[in-house]
Amino acid sequence: MLKSLMMGLVGLGLSTMAAAAPVTEGKDYTVAPNTVQLGSDDSKINVTEVFWYGCPHCYALEDPLNAWVADLPEDVEFERMPATLGETWVKHARAFYAAQQLEILDEVHEDFFDAIHQEGEQLTDPDDMAAFFSDYGVSEEDALKALDGFGVKSQINRASATMRNLQLMGVPALIVDGRYIVSPSNAGSLDNMPRIAEALVEQVREEREAAQ
Repeated sequence: MLKSLMMGLVGLGLSTMAAAAPVTEGKDYTVAPNTVQLGSDDSKINVTEVFWYGCPHCYALEDPLNAWVADLPEDVEFERMPATLGETWVKHARAFYAAQQLEILDEVHEDFFDAIHQEGEQLTDPDDMAAFFSDYGVSEEDALKALDGFGVKSQINRASATMRNLQLMGVPALIVDGRYIVSPSNAGSLDNMPRIAEALVEQVREEREAAQ
C-alpha cells in the first residue's frame, strides 16, 4: 500500500515537472540516426524502454518508470524491448520473449529482476529459466520449447536489428516515437528519464497535430 502511494506521488511529480520544463535536443535527449518502427498502433505515440535484466540501472529505473506508465493517456502506448548487446543479454532477452509468448510476462518481469539483483541468481541457463517459469503455471517442458522456439528467435533478431538502426550502445534507454532517445546521461538521472519522455510525447503530439 505504502509503495503504491509513493509511486503515485512520484508519477504526479513527474507530470508536474514535465509541464513546467521544456526539453532540448542534444542536452536532454538525442535523435536517432534512423527512425524505427515500434509498437502495434500507428495512431498512438510509442514509448519503448530498452533494458537488460542484468543492468542495475535498469532495475533502479523500474519504480519511477512504472509510476509514470500507470498514468499514461490513451494516445500513448508503452512497451519494453530487451537489449541484445552480449551473450548474457541475449539469454535474458530469450527469457523475456519466452515469458511473453507463454503469457506470464506481467507476472514474471519484476520477479525476474528481483531474482537477479536481490537473490544473486544468474538465470542464464535454459533449465534454470524453465524452473523459474514453472512457478507461474507453465510446465518446464513448455517453457523450454518457448525458450528455444522460432518465434522467440525471430523477436531477438528483430530487437538486434532495431538496436543497430538506433545505434544504441547502452541501457536503460527510452525511445519515443521510434526516433527520440532518452538516456541517463542526457536526462541527468534515472528519475528524470520519464520526465524527459513525457515532454517528448507532448512534442510528438504537437508535431502530429500540426501535420494534420
